[in-house]
Amino acid sequence: MGGGRLTAEDRRGIEAGLAEDLPYAVIARRLGRPTSTVSREVARNSGPGGYRAEHADRAAAWQRRNRPPRPPAPPVADFEATSGRDPATIRAYEDRFATMMIATGLPRTAARVLACLVTAPSGARTAAELAQRLRVSPASVSKAVGYLEGLDVLTREREPGLRRERYVIDDDVWLRTWRTSAQKNEAWAETAQQGAELFGLSTPAGARLEAMRTFFVGVHRDMTGRSSAALNDAGTVLVALLHAARPLTSSELAAALGWPEERVATAVEIAEQQPEVCGPLTLQHTPSGAHLATAQNGRLTPAQCTALVRRPGGCKSGVRGEPG
Repeated sequence: MGGGRLTAEDRRGIEAGLAEDLPYAVIARRLGRPTSTVSREVARNSGPGGYRAEHADRAAAWQRRNRPPRPPAPPVADFEATSGRDPATIRAYEDRFATMMIATGLPRTAARVLACLVTAPSGARTAAELAQRLRVSPASVSKAVGYLEGLDVLTREREPGLRRERYVIDDDVWLRTWRTSAQKNEAWAETAQQGAELFGLSTPAGARLEAMRTFFVGVHRDMTGRSSAALNDAGTVLVALLHAARPLTSSELAAALGWPEERVATAVEIAEQQPEVCGPLTLQHTPSGAHLATAQNGRLTPAQCTALVRRPGGCKSGVRGEPG
Protein backbone atom coordinates (compact mmCIF):
# COMPACT_ATOMS: atom_id res chain seq x y z
CA MET A 1 0.00 0.00 0.00
CA GLY A 2 1.34 3.42 -0.93
CA GLY A 3 1.84 5.94 1.85
CA GLY A 4 1.08 9.63 2.06
CA ARG A 5 -1.75 11.67 0.60
CA LEU A 6 -4.06 10.63 -2.21
CA THR A 7 -2.55 11.50 -5.58
CA ALA A 8 -4.27 12.88 -8.66
CA GLU A 9 -4.04 9.38 -10.16
CA ASP A 10 -5.72 7.92 -7.04
CA ARG A 11 -8.58 10.40 -7.39
CA ARG A 12 -9.01 9.55 -11.07
CA GLY A 13 -9.21 5.90 -10.00
CA ILE A 14 -11.92 6.76 -7.48
CA GLU A 15 -13.89 8.67 -10.12
CA ALA A 16 -13.59 5.75 -12.54
CA GLY A 17 -14.70 3.27 -9.87
CA LEU A 18 -17.74 5.38 -9.00
CA ALA A 19 -18.64 5.59 -12.69
CA GLU A 20 -18.64 1.78 -12.73
CA ASP A 21 -20.89 1.83 -9.63
CA LEU A 22 -18.32 -0.16 -7.64
CA PRO A 23 -18.48 -0.37 -3.82
CA TYR A 24 -15.98 1.70 -1.86
CA ALA A 25 -14.21 -1.47 -0.67
CA VAL A 26 -13.52 -2.59 -4.27
CA ILE A 27 -12.25 0.85 -5.28
CA ALA A 28 -10.01 0.90 -2.19
CA ARG A 29 -8.51 -2.51 -3.05
CA ARG A 30 -7.74 -1.28 -6.57
CA LEU A 31 -5.85 1.68 -5.14
CA GLY A 32 -4.25 -0.18 -2.23
CA ARG A 33 -5.91 2.17 0.25
CA PRO A 34 -8.18 1.66 3.31
CA THR A 35 -11.91 1.72 2.52
CA SER A 36 -12.39 4.54 5.04
CA THR A 37 -9.92 6.72 3.08
CA VAL A 38 -12.01 6.35 -0.08
CA SER A 39 -15.36 6.86 1.69
CA ARG A 40 -14.13 10.03 3.43
CA GLU A 41 -12.65 11.37 0.19
CA VAL A 42 -15.96 10.89 -1.65
CA ALA A 43 -18.10 12.21 1.22
CA ARG A 44 -16.19 15.49 1.47
CA ASN A 45 -16.21 16.04 -2.30
CA SER A 46 -19.91 16.07 -3.28
CA GLY A 47 -20.60 12.35 -2.74
CA PRO A 48 -20.64 9.48 -5.26
CA GLY A 49 -23.04 11.27 -7.62
CA GLY A 50 -21.00 14.47 -7.87
CA TYR A 51 -17.41 13.36 -7.26
CA ARG A 52 -14.92 14.74 -9.80
CA ALA A 53 -11.23 13.94 -9.50
CA GLU A 54 -10.07 17.33 -10.81
CA HIS A 55 -12.27 19.28 -8.38
CA ALA A 56 -11.25 17.05 -5.44
CA ASP A 57 -7.56 17.51 -6.26
CA ARG A 58 -7.94 21.31 -6.34
CA ALA A 59 -9.86 21.25 -3.03
CA ALA A 60 -7.15 19.13 -1.38
CA ALA A 61 -4.43 21.50 -2.60
CA TRP A 62 -6.34 24.47 -1.22
CA GLN A 63 -6.76 22.74 2.16
CA ARG A 64 -3.03 22.00 2.34
CA ARG A 65 -2.17 25.63 1.61
CA ASN A 66 -4.60 26.95 4.21
CA ARG A 67 -4.08 24.37 6.96
CA PRO A 68 -3.09 25.89 10.32
CA PRO A 69 0.64 25.41 10.87
CA ARG A 70 1.75 22.64 13.21
CA PRO A 71 3.65 23.99 16.21
CA PRO A 72 7.40 23.42 15.81
CA ALA A 73 8.94 20.52 17.69
CA PRO A 74 11.02 21.47 20.72
CA PRO A 75 14.78 20.93 20.34
CA VAL A 76 15.84 17.40 21.23
CA ALA A 77 18.36 18.53 23.83
CA ASP A 78 15.79 20.81 25.51
CA PHE A 79 13.33 17.96 25.82
CA GLU A 80 15.86 15.63 27.35
CA ALA A 81 17.02 18.34 29.74
CA THR A 82 13.51 19.32 30.89
CA SER A 83 11.78 15.93 30.90
CA GLY A 84 13.58 14.80 34.03
CA ARG A 85 15.02 11.82 32.14
CA ASP A 86 18.67 11.02 31.70
CA PRO A 87 19.60 11.57 28.00
CA ALA A 88 21.68 8.38 28.06
CA THR A 89 18.66 6.42 29.33
CA ILE A 90 16.46 7.82 26.56
CA ARG A 91 19.00 6.92 23.88
CA ALA A 92 19.43 3.45 25.35
CA TYR A 93 15.68 2.89 25.08
CA GLU A 94 15.69 4.10 21.46
CA ASP A 95 18.44 1.57 20.73
CA ARG A 96 16.43 -1.25 22.34
CA PHE A 97 13.32 -0.23 20.41
CA ALA A 98 15.25 -0.17 17.13
CA THR A 99 16.94 -3.51 17.88
CA MET A 100 13.53 -5.12 18.43
CA MET A 101 12.29 -3.84 15.04
CA ILE A 102 15.49 -4.94 13.29
CA ALA A 103 14.94 -8.44 14.69
CA THR A 104 11.46 -8.48 13.08
CA GLY A 105 12.91 -7.68 9.64
CA LEU A 106 13.01 -3.87 9.42
CA PRO A 107 16.22 -2.45 7.85
CA ARG A 108 18.62 -1.03 10.43
CA THR A 109 18.45 2.68 9.53
CA ALA A 110 14.68 2.58 8.97
CA ALA A 111 14.26 1.01 12.41
CA ARG A 112 16.44 3.67 14.04
CA VAL A 113 14.55 6.49 12.27
CA LEU A 114 11.20 5.03 13.37
CA ALA A 115 12.39 4.64 16.99
CA CYS A 116 13.63 8.23 16.96
CA LEU A 117 10.27 9.52 15.69
CA VAL A 118 8.18 7.42 18.07
CA THR A 119 10.06 8.78 21.08
CA ALA A 120 10.12 12.40 19.89
CA PRO A 121 7.87 14.72 21.97
CA SER A 122 5.83 15.79 18.93
CA GLY A 123 6.31 12.62 16.88
CA ALA A 124 8.14 14.67 14.25
CA ARG A 125 11.73 15.50 13.29
CA THR A 126 13.49 17.03 10.28
CA ALA A 127 15.98 15.14 8.15
CA ALA A 128 18.80 17.23 9.64
CA GLU A 129 17.70 16.39 13.19
CA LEU A 130 17.51 12.70 12.36
CA ALA A 131 20.91 12.69 10.67
CA GLN A 132 22.50 14.50 13.60
CA ARG A 133 20.89 12.34 16.28
CA LEU A 134 21.56 9.03 14.50
CA ARG A 135 24.98 10.10 13.16
CA VAL A 136 24.20 8.96 9.63
CA SER A 137 24.25 10.77 6.29
CA PRO A 138 21.24 12.71 4.95
CA ALA A 139 21.14 10.19 2.06
CA SER A 140 20.72 7.32 4.54
CA VAL A 141 17.89 9.20 6.27
CA SER A 142 16.20 9.86 2.91
CA LYS A 143 16.40 6.18 1.93
CA ALA A 144 15.02 5.07 5.32
CA VAL A 145 12.18 7.59 5.15
CA GLY A 146 11.26 6.38 1.67
CA TYR A 147 11.12 2.81 2.95
CA LEU A 148 8.90 3.79 5.90
CA GLU A 149 6.62 5.82 3.62
CA GLY A 150 6.13 2.67 1.56
CA LEU A 151 4.91 0.96 4.72
CA ASP A 152 2.53 3.91 5.37
CA VAL A 153 3.94 4.55 8.85
CA LEU A 154 4.95 8.20 8.44
CA THR A 155 4.03 11.29 6.48
CA ARG A 156 5.86 14.45 5.38
CA GLU A 157 4.87 18.01 6.17
CA ARG A 158 6.43 21.37 5.39
CA GLU A 159 7.68 23.36 8.35
CA PRO A 160 5.82 26.67 8.72
CA GLY A 161 7.64 29.43 6.84
CA LEU A 162 10.51 27.14 5.81
CA ARG A 163 11.34 24.98 2.82
CA ARG A 164 12.52 21.98 4.83
CA GLU A 165 10.24 19.06 5.63
CA ARG A 166 9.52 17.21 8.83
CA TYR A 167 8.72 13.51 9.06
CA VAL A 168 5.72 12.77 11.25
CA ILE A 169 4.28 9.77 13.09
CA ASP A 170 0.53 10.39 13.52
CA ASP A 171 -1.96 8.85 15.93
CA ASP A 172 -3.45 6.44 13.34
CA VAL A 173 -0.14 4.91 12.24
CA TRP A 174 -0.52 1.50 13.90
CA LEU A 175 -4.14 1.04 12.82
CA ARG A 176 -3.06 1.91 9.27
CA THR A 177 -0.19 -0.59 9.26
CA TRP A 178 -2.47 -3.28 10.70
CA ARG A 179 -4.95 -2.74 7.88
CA THR A 180 -2.13 -2.76 5.31
CA SER A 181 -0.89 -6.09 6.63
CA ALA A 182 -4.41 -7.53 6.59
CA GLN A 183 -4.87 -6.46 2.97
CA LYS A 184 -1.56 -8.08 2.01
CA ASN A 185 -2.68 -11.36 3.59
CA GLU A 186 -5.93 -11.12 1.62
CA ALA A 187 -3.94 -10.63 -1.60
CA TRP A 188 -1.80 -13.71 -0.79
CA ALA A 189 -4.97 -15.75 -0.27
CA GLU A 190 -6.59 -14.57 -3.51
CA THR A 191 -3.47 -15.26 -5.58
CA ALA A 192 -3.05 -18.71 -4.02
CA GLN A 193 -6.68 -19.52 -4.83
CA GLN A 194 -6.15 -18.57 -8.48
CA GLY A 195 -3.14 -20.89 -8.61
CA ALA A 196 -5.00 -23.75 -6.94
CA GLU A 197 -7.79 -23.43 -9.52
CA LEU A 198 -5.28 -23.25 -12.36
CA PHE A 199 -3.29 -26.37 -11.41
CA GLY A 200 -6.17 -28.32 -9.86
CA LEU A 201 -6.36 -29.65 -6.31
CA SER A 202 -5.34 -33.14 -7.43
CA THR A 203 -1.85 -31.92 -8.42
CA PRO A 204 1.00 -31.34 -5.94
CA ALA A 205 1.23 -27.65 -6.89
CA GLY A 206 -2.53 -27.19 -6.60
CA ALA A 207 -2.67 -28.86 -3.19
CA ARG A 208 0.27 -26.76 -1.99
CA LEU A 209 -1.42 -23.55 -3.16
CA GLU A 210 -4.72 -24.56 -1.55
CA ALA A 211 -2.93 -25.09 1.78
CA MET A 212 -1.36 -21.66 1.33
CA ARG A 213 -4.77 -20.13 0.61
CA THR A 214 -6.28 -21.72 3.71
CA PHE A 215 -3.47 -20.39 5.88
CA PHE A 216 -3.70 -16.78 4.67
CA VAL A 217 -7.51 -16.77 4.78
CA GLY A 218 -7.25 -17.74 8.45
CA VAL A 219 -4.65 -15.07 9.18
CA HIS A 220 -6.72 -12.42 7.39
CA ARG A 221 -9.85 -13.45 9.30
CA ASP A 222 -8.01 -13.27 12.61
CA MET A 223 -6.58 -9.83 11.80
CA THR A 224 -9.83 -8.30 10.59
CA GLY A 225 -12.01 -9.77 13.32
CA ARG A 226 -13.60 -6.83 15.07
CA SER A 227 -13.75 -6.25 18.81
CA SER A 228 -17.16 -6.23 20.49
CA ALA A 229 -16.79 -2.46 20.98
CA ALA A 230 -16.21 -1.91 17.25
CA LEU A 231 -19.15 -4.12 16.32
CA ASN A 232 -21.29 -2.27 18.83
CA ASP A 233 -20.31 1.03 17.18
CA ALA A 234 -21.58 -0.28 13.83
CA GLY A 235 -24.90 -1.17 15.45
CA THR A 236 -25.09 2.23 17.15
CA VAL A 237 -24.63 4.02 13.82
CA LEU A 238 -27.44 2.00 12.25
CA VAL A 239 -29.77 2.67 15.19
CA ALA A 240 -28.89 6.38 14.97
CA LEU A 241 -29.81 6.41 11.27
CA LEU A 242 -33.00 4.51 12.02
CA HIS A 243 -33.94 6.99 14.75
CA ALA A 244 -33.17 9.99 12.54
CA ALA A 245 -35.42 8.60 9.79
CA ARG A 246 -33.40 10.53 7.20
CA PRO A 247 -29.98 10.25 5.53
CA LEU A 248 -27.05 11.63 7.55
CA THR A 249 -23.47 12.35 6.52
CA SER A 250 -20.52 11.04 8.53
CA SER A 251 -19.97 14.55 9.90
CA GLU A 252 -23.60 14.80 11.03
CA LEU A 253 -23.40 11.39 12.68
CA ALA A 254 -20.17 12.33 14.46
CA ALA A 255 -21.72 15.55 15.76
CA ALA A 256 -24.92 13.84 16.92
CA LEU A 257 -23.15 10.92 18.61
CA GLY A 258 -20.30 13.01 20.01
CA TRP A 259 -17.72 10.77 18.30
CA PRO A 260 -14.60 11.59 16.24
CA GLU A 261 -15.24 11.26 12.51
CA GLU A 262 -12.64 8.47 12.31
CA ARG A 263 -14.74 6.39 14.72
CA VAL A 264 -17.85 6.93 12.59
CA ALA A 265 -15.90 6.03 9.42
CA THR A 266 -14.70 2.77 11.02
CA ALA A 267 -18.25 1.90 12.14
CA VAL A 268 -19.59 2.59 8.62
CA GLU A 269 -16.81 0.44 7.14
CA ILE A 270 -17.73 -2.47 9.45
CA ALA A 271 -21.42 -2.16 8.54
CA GLU A 272 -20.46 -2.28 4.85
CA GLN A 273 -17.96 -5.14 5.04
CA GLN A 274 -19.75 -7.28 7.66
CA PRO A 275 -23.50 -6.91 6.98
CA GLU A 276 -24.14 -9.99 9.13
CA VAL A 277 -23.49 -7.88 12.26
CA CYS A 278 -26.26 -5.43 11.34
CA GLY A 279 -29.18 -7.74 12.10
CA PRO A 280 -32.31 -6.90 10.10
CA LEU A 281 -30.86 -3.57 8.93
CA THR A 282 -28.56 -2.72 6.06
CA LEU A 283 -26.48 0.39 5.39
CA GLN A 284 -27.03 2.28 2.14
CA HIS A 285 -25.61 5.48 0.67
CA THR A 286 -27.46 8.30 -1.03
CA PRO A 287 -26.08 9.95 -4.20
CA SER A 288 -24.83 12.82 -2.01
CA GLY A 289 -22.70 10.46 0.09
CA ALA A 290 -24.95 10.42 3.17
CA HIS A 291 -25.83 7.17 4.96
CA LEU A 292 -29.23 5.55 5.39
CA ALA A 293 -30.45 2.50 7.36
CA THR A 294 -33.04 0.33 5.61
CA ALA A 295 -34.58 -3.11 6.13
CA GLN A 296 -32.74 -6.06 4.63
CA ASN A 297 -34.35 -7.54 1.53
CA GLY A 298 -35.92 -10.96 1.92
CA ARG A 299 -37.01 -10.55 5.53
CA LEU A 300 -40.67 -10.24 4.53
CA THR A 301 -42.64 -11.96 1.80
CA PRO A 302 -44.38 -9.86 -0.90
CA ALA A 303 -47.73 -10.67 0.73
CA GLN A 304 -46.49 -9.42 4.11
CA CYS A 305 -45.21 -6.21 2.53
CA THR A 306 -48.53 -5.67 0.77
CA ALA A 307 -50.40 -6.10 4.04
CA LEU A 308 -48.08 -3.71 5.86
CA VAL A 309 -48.23 -1.03 3.17
CA ARG A 310 -51.91 -0.53 4.05
CA ARG A 311 -50.76 0.79 7.46
CA PRO A 312 -48.73 3.97 8.03
CA GLY A 313 -45.02 3.28 8.17
CA GLY A 314 -45.16 0.06 6.13
CA CYS A 315 -42.74 -1.45 3.64
CA LYS A 316 -43.26 1.21 1.01
CA SER A 317 -40.86 3.65 2.67
CA GLY A 318 -38.48 1.13 4.23
CA VAL A 319 -37.57 1.44 7.92
CA ARG A 320 -39.15 4.25 9.87
CA GLY A 321 -37.42 6.24 12.59
CA GLU A 322 -40.27 5.90 15.12
CA PRO A 323 -42.47 2.91 15.89
CA GLY A 324 -45.87 2.95 14.21
